[in-house]
Amino acid sequence: MAYDFDLFVIGGGSGGVRCARIAAGYGARVGVAEERFWGGTCVNIGCVPKKLMVMAAEYGNASLDAMGFGWSRADTSHDWKALIAAKDREIGRLNGAYTGLLERAGVKVFDARAVFIDAHTLDVGGQRITAERIVIATGGKPLPLPVPGGEHAIVSDGAFFLPEMPKRVVLFGGGYIAVEFAGIFRGLGAEVDLVMRQALPLRGFDEEIRRELAQALTDSGIRVHGQSGVHEITEHGGVKTVHLPDSSTIETDLAFAAIGRRANTAGLGLETVGVTRNEAKAVMVDPATSQTNVENIYAIGDVTDRLNLTPVAIAEGHSLADALYGNGPRRWDLHRVATAVFSSPPIATVGLTEEQAAAHAATDVYVSRFTPMRHTLSGRVRKTLMKLVVDHATQKVIGAHMIGEDSAEIMQGLSIAINAGATKGDFDRTVGIHPTAAEEFVTMRTITRTVG
Repeated sequence: MAYDFDLFVIGGGSGGVRCARIAAGYGARVGVAEERFWGGTCVNIGCVPKKLMVMAAEYGNASLDAMGFGWSRADTSHDWKALIAAKDREIGRLNGAYTGLLERAGVKVFDARAVFIDAHTLDVGGQRITAERIVIATGGKPLPLPVPGGEHAIVSDGAFFLPEMPKRVVLFGGGYIAVEFAGIFRGLGAEVDLVMRQALPLRGFDEEIRRELAQALTDSGIRVHGQSGVHEITEHGGVKTVHLPDSSTIETDLAFAAIGRRANTAGLGLETVGVTRNEAKAVMVDPATSQTNVENIYAIGDVTDRLNLTPVAIAEGHSLADALYGNGPRRWDLHRVATAVFSSPPIATVGLTEEQAAAHAATDVYVSRFTPMRHTLSGRVRKTLMKLVVDHATQKVIGAHMIGEDSAEIMQGLSIAINAGATKGDFDRTVGIHPTAAEEFVTMRTITRTVG
């Protein structure tokens, strides 16, 4: 059978665009459909605009810190509308860059929704299109708050388009979105309450890092309500009242649900073609091939709900295009993927946590906690904590964790070393750059504890 396309990608996010572009580079006839934002969640309502807002908050803190270095500070105020307008201009530029990349590669672009008719046929904005192979790359979407009055709470999508900067914010959740936006709004001057079910934020991260973050949130003036939840939200005259399980209440201008995300698979017609999904409605795939249970249909990125990170989606898309149209798949190690949380202060991590490592073998743990040089003069109450997790028997460094300024930038380099199998001896033989925080990772000589 002659198809309109060799490959058709549903979703114009980072993973889908990479897959389409690389496949087209190999000579495949490729089409991509995107119904909302070119660049997907990360570019439009995720990583990129959020990082810009984190930077905005940091500038306010930096202006205060500067007084410790002899700068006088005049009273200043933040212009929320100017920030949002500047953010929108940059996102618009990136939207154009994504479509430009595709068009220059010879990919056919469709600004439309794509729905399965059968395993090789799609309805793309009312147009019937056939393809030999189809890739699902529709990403995820935030969960609404499932309590009475939950409709009064926004989700992360709406945070980037608020017409005014709220003076009071209540965030629900203890994951990375919740703690990042808590720092953003607090840094821009809002009163912030963080309500979470867990005792500590960032479930699944290293416990020591979690404790350090909880303290840092409190030190910054964020009111943390751990081991709590929300019973109901009521609204009157524009003011929301959050009712907690202990019968206490919090009045706020903005209620913000950051309780998780789910795969964006509704309305794609997956039932029609029999693509298997799990209980959370994420598309199930063979991890090695990204292939679904339907032979010619594949899925990559957050829609599979495995390791929901933009660079992982890009790696999966690139690998799939290589496998289908190139000289075999590019190999990526997704067991030791570095990641960052742009909280205040930020966190970065790669490899095993202390708890994970100790559950399997004897583990040496090295920890350093100190006041960053900047804050010895600024007077800000802020600590940096660094940790190396080392297999006792082989002395391989199997985990690195950091909370503190520049942690994400530092961790990228450590990720290369850990993925290459570096030992603690390799770290010890490395001469540090002085004076930096990063040098601490190569000067920790004394074992803090051995566990496991």
